[in-house]
Amino acid sequence: MRRRLFCATLAAGALAGCAKKKARVTIPPPPHAGGGRPGVPAAAGPPLTPPVVGQVETGAASWYGHPYHGRQAADGEIYDMETMVAAHRTLPFQTWVRVRNLKNDKTVDVRIIDRGPFVDGRIIDLSHAAAQQIELIGPGVAQVEVTIVSAPANPEPALFAVQVGAFRERANADRAEQNMLAAYGAAKSVERPGNPNVWRVLAGRENSPEAAELLAKRIREEQRMLEAFVVRLDP
Repeated sequence: MRRRLFCATLAAGALAGCAKKKARVTIPPPPHAGGGRPGVPAAAGPPLTPPVVGQVETGAASWYGHPYHGRQAADGEIYDMETMVAAHRTLPFQTWVRVRNLKNDKTVDVRIIDRGPFVDGRIIDLSHAAAQQIELIGPGVAQVEVTIVSAPANPEPALFAVQVGAFRERANADRAEQNMLAAYGAAKSVERPGNPNVWRVLAGRENSPEAAELLAKRIREEQRMLEAFVVRLDP
């Protein structure tokens, strides 16, 4: 009897020990599949309301010139880096915004004609001329306040997706596109000409930025793509 009791006690102790060990087991995250840096917190992203005059957004601004100067912008016109234009991820084309450099209080008004910036944490890409106006050329990146001063009366139809990565190799973009298609039902690759060219992989096809942000949250949590962010799909 004592022997049976002793064995039962040992068995119970072993089971308890196994249970404790199991509770402490952690599964390492899968390899980072996005185009950005692993382990970087996701950007707050653009405002998730329809564009309204007076709407304000704050974040980092950058500027772009060559090799995009003289090439077609996302709205179809030719990008001239010496005009007062800019790129934004979600605002309709022909929206005018006032960009204020929070460091020196200088402002410039620009028209949205392009998409970008496709770098985590940045909210607007200014032309060379616009960047000069607010003394952005030297530092390259600055914290700004972006205020909508004029919205187009009839903006293009709005559909939104989630950018999950940007790839220099088309084959890598194709693999990411297929993975997103299988997981979320819609995905495509968009080529951005440059030096070198880059393929952006976009997942989903949502009718509102709010729905796209929910999808972005799912992707960040499920795929560990921490830099996934909302972008506008253009015709």
